[in-house]
Amino acid sequence: MNAAALLTELRAAVGEAQVLQGEACAPFELDWRKRWPGKALAVVRPGSTEEVAAAVRACATHGASLVPQGGNTGLVGGGVPDASGQQVLLSLQRLNRVREIDNANLTLTAEAGCILQTIQDAAEAQGLLFPLSLAAEGSCTIGGNLSTNAGGTQVLRYGNARELCLGLEVVTATGEVWQGLSGLRKDNTGYDLRDLFIGSEGTLGIITAATLKLHPQPLAQMTALAACPTLEAAVSLLSLARARAGSGLTGFEVMNAFSLALVRKHLPQLRQPLAESPWTVLLEISDSESVAHARSLFEGLLEAALDAGTITDAAVAESQAQSKTFWHLRESIPLAQSEEGLNIKHDIALPVSAIPAFVAQTDAALARQFPGVRMVDFGHLGDGNLHYNVQAPEGVAPGEFLKANEAAVNAIVYDQVGRFGGSISAEHGIGQLKREELAARKDPVALHLMRQVKKALDPQGLFNPNRVL
Repeated sequence: MNAAALLTELRAAVGEAQVLQGEACAPFELDWRKRWPGKALAVVRPGSTEEVAAAVRACATHGASLVPQGGNTGLVGGGVPDASGQQVLLSLQRLNRVREIDNANLTLTAEAGCILQTIQDAAEAQGLLFPLSLAAEGSCTIGGNLSTNAGGTQVLRYGNARELCLGLEVVTATGEVWQGLSGLRKDNTGYDLRDLFIGSEGTLGIITAATLKLHPQPLAQMTALAACPTLEAAVSLLSLARARAGSGLTGFEVMNAFSLALVRKHLPQLRQPLAESPWTVLLEISDSESVAHARSLFEGLLEAALDAGTITDAAVAESQAQSKTFWHLRESIPLAQSEEGLNIKHDIALPVSAIPAFVAQTDAALARQFPGVRMVDFGHLGDGNLHYNVQAPEGVAPGEFLKANEAAVNAIVYDQVGRFGGSISAEHGIGQLKREELAARKDPVALHLMRQVKKALDPQGLFNPNRVL
């Protein structure tokens, strides 16, 4: 690779000021968890789809690999360069416009670098809802959300990022632009290329824009925290909530006692309205009829759960501000855990019915092998996505525990996930964190097909090499 010639072409493509080198690259070279430091040849910041395509063509000519990056909020090391100093990091943060909102078609078209919260706000300004919501929504980008098929807190009602996307604009490995920004809900003209690129973590093409589904804003939302004596009781509460609320159940999150204890320890300003309980559920109902109807439905649900012994206590948000406070408790768990020190994260999916047995058996297996280990269990119980995180025992250096035991902890957890028919990645992706686990645990036929797809769409291996596969 002739680095000097490549850099000259990149500057011609995007402008000299948008090709960063040296210390200016540092903010882009380290992932959010600070686990995977890298070194880029340059950070390229295109301002249009055409500039992205020109940058890809330049890299293809010189055989340089590209790593696309949005808000750099990923948790599996998929959006940072390796340590070679030979990769080009393609930052999409300047592609940040909302291009169009079609109220009648309930769609919004935005560029890949658009911040998720900006899209939410743009929809809300039109009296509409873009329901993808996650803790990093103030800094993550829609391109990154789509590249990992992000989930978030409202998957139960609205689905993952894939279900919220109707069309894409993508730059291919040859520097061509696929114009697939359709707002159609029905289109059976061949293979579904959109779903191929969503969740591919930048390994097959560069998403530059997307057409997204919008929904009407609910007339009312009710939020509550409920204390559950067991995880089995939380699953029973979910069944009851589904039966009572149907599609109006938009959120159902579960948190174990230790996860909320960490929030109390590191974020004491966040008031917790319930006494400590083995498990706490945050549930939300959205209603298209009226506030009175939503409150009646919600109160009936909680009364039935109390009578059944499914919950022991509950607190209902009396205002939008209080509802946000309840959600802030849930969304602050990752930050509190980070303050406690490095931890071994697992983003797993399981049949909801299997989650209590999985947690009981896996907790016990980990405690036997690592006495004193602390479990931070929380996540989206409504869709079977559990963040099953392992914190070092009290008094043990977190970094040393992770370095010495991560492989053994993962083996126990992922063996159990497989035993219960689950997945090792629910919404965070594979990146470099789980690449070897995927190779060892994914069906061989599926892996072969995935490699064939990669070879067909990116024969030079330019896009995010050594990630996912």
